[in-house]
Amino acid sequence: MMLSSLLFIPLLGSLLVVLLPDSRKNVYKWITLVACSLELLVCGAIYAAFDPTQADYQLLERFDWISLPLGSLGVVSIDYLVGIDGISLPLVLLTGAVMLVGALSSWTIDKRLKAYHALYLLLTATIIGCFIALDFFLFFLFFEFMLLPMYFLIGLWGGPRREYASIKFFLYTLAGSVLILLVMISLYLSVMDPVETAINIGLIGDRSEITDDIIRQVQFLLADYKIQSQQLVHTFDLRYMAHGGNYLPDSFLGPTGEIIVFGLPSRMLAFLCVFLGFAIKLPVVPFHTWLPDAHVEAPTPVSVVLAGVLLKIGGYGFLRIGWGLFPDGAAEYALLLAGLGVISIVYGGFNALAQSDLKKMIAYSSVSHMGFVLLGIASLTSEGVNGAVYQMASHGVLSAMLFLLTGVLYDRTHDRRIDSYRGLASTMPAYTALTAIAFFASLGLPGFSGFVGELFTLMGSFQSLWLPGWMTAVATLGIILAAAYFLWTLQRMFFGPLWSRTEFTGQLTDLTARERLMLIPLAVLALLLGLFPNLLFNLSNATIAQWIQRFSVE
Repeated sequence: MMLSSLLFIPLLGSLLVVLLPDSRKNVYKWITLVACSLELLVCGAIYAAFDPTQADYQLLERFDWISLPLGSLGVVSIDYLVGIDGISLPLVLLTGAVMLVGALSSWTIDKRLKAYHALYLLLTATIIGCFIALDFFLFFLFFEFMLLPMYFLIGLWGGPRREYASIKFFLYTLAGSVLILLVMISLYLSVMDPVETAINIGLIGDRSEITDDIIRQVQFLLADYKIQSQQLVHTFDLRYMAHGGNYLPDSFLGPTGEIIVFGLPSRMLAFLCVFLGFAIKLPVVPFHTWLPDAHVEAPTPVSVVLAGVLLKIGGYGFLRIGWGLFPDGAAEYALLLAGLGVISIVYGGFNALAQSDLKKMIAYSSVSHMGFVLLGIASLTSEGVNGAVYQMASHGVLSAMLFLLTGVLYDRTHDRRIDSYRGLASTMPAYTALTAIAFFASLGLPGFSGFVGELFTLMGSFQSLWLPGWMTAVATLGIILAAAYFLWTLQRMFFGPLWSRTEFTGQLTDLTARERLMLIPLAVLALLLGLFPNLLFNLSNATIAQWIQRFSVE
């Protein structure tokens, strides 16, 4: 029940916050901190229980949730099904760490405390749910419900244009969700649950009697049209959706994909819809415009969560659903995906270079760095996809650190403009040192995690059979641009005589104990992952090696 506890700990914490009287305001932050600390402890236990040599899903938990017979339409079956593999575990660990850091950062929130902490814990549960759900309906439920707390966290605690930013975030993500919903329904109608169907047709008495031979027998019967429609049990189980033998003959999304819609085979159209839905969340240029607005207006803890883990749901969802369920679409459109990834890398880098607002610069740098994730996935190579998973984890740590550093400065002066500061190193040495670490790690300095992720995505794209070599060459421009905007910002803000445009110059004190407690572990983690990348590669490699076999070229 370890995976379920990751869901119920923050949900119970959120409920406790709601039930406590308003007079206990100081308790809310402690409840959030304790809940997130327990989350991280459970993540550590899951890490210890995980077998990295196994490629399949582990720590599975399944309960029948909804079962509804519909006569000739078969049976509607929705399960509570959670599990992890080498792709999801690194992101579960990342979520545990970032949400705890965000909880510490939330101590500066001073209005509507009950609502804020209840929504923050609710957001924690929905994010974790996305990474562990193996039932498509359950995944979609978490994916959609996540919009609600994030919308309010930006809209109620954000900056002057918070309403605009929150509505834009909501509408963009909702538009992508509609596309994913259409594909989810189509998949459900096209796929059977071989175990429940075997029970329905009398091959076995209950689930405990199932064997691989029974499953193959049911699949053969399905392919030969020997199972009546009312005996079929449709499923949202992602494990069954990934196996072509479980698709109904001549179904809309069957493996043959011969149904033409808008001039495209149905499976290719479904793949593009899934990609577009998750590309908005990643985000991929040109679907990225909600991100800078959301970051600029969001309070610091929400920016930390948004950049640290929320964007990763886009990359994870595309890997798990787009890449996992439509490998034919991933191969067919690899060049398109890689091209959009390269555009995001370069476009995001140039935009970051042009910014005068520190938070907006970091937001555009996220667009650029997440472009490497898409490039690695599109390479369809073990190195590239491992690099993409690693890059998501690395960027989660570094972007959380960067937004925390921006929040430290903003809390003191209420000014985020880069040209409003000079010589901060003389009065804030610890802050300067940690900022330098975050900047150098983010621009890809060897020895830090940012270098490893970018290196492996570039290696994978360069040797990919689906991508031309010039794409990798263009993508390296992102590394040069990152060095330019990070080093230029470091030069302008931290060196020279002390000067500040604002009236709060005297308040430019160095880091407090709480701020050090947030930032130093992230800096150590970035260094640790950079020096020992196998800490993550050992988790993901077996799963990705198995997945990549479907793209092997004879």
